[in-house]
Parts: sequence; structure tokens; C-alpha cells
Amino acid sequence: MSKVCQLTGKRVMFGNNVSHALNRTKRRFDPNIIKKRFFIPEEDKWITLSISTSTLKTINKKGISAVLKEAKEKGYYKG
Repeated sequence: MSKVCQLTGKRVMFGNNVSHALNRTKRRFDPNIIKKRFFIPEEDKWITLSISTSTLKTINKKGISAVLKEAKEKGYYKG
């Protein structure tokens, strides 16, 4: 499973660990991705999405239908 949010496109970022002596070593910033099932009442079906937890908060606030519509307009979701 790749670390990419299906609704926002949030993905792994890269940066540096910086020590007290200012030594730099490469590191990665992984998004907090979870797998979650949602019921779409308009289509009367269940879908499973890999989304970030921050996207889950947005879905709880706006609703799954509105978030799916935005993701389709931006080209992140093709379902």
C-alpha cells in the first residue's frame, strides 16, 4: 500500500534530521494513512479509501459526498 491519500494527494515528503552539531542526515515524513470504509447514500454502496487522518476530520465536518466531489474536480479521485 503506497503512502498517498486518495482524496487529497498528500504523500511522503523528504527532509533532514538536524543534530545539535548541525549534522544533517536524510529522513522521510510519512503521512498518517488509514484504510476506511464509507457508505455513499446517493449511490447506495460502500467504498474503501486510503486517506490521511486529517482528511478524515474534513469528512466528518463536510460529509463524504462533498469531499468526494472536490477530489474528483481536482483529479485525485477517479471513482
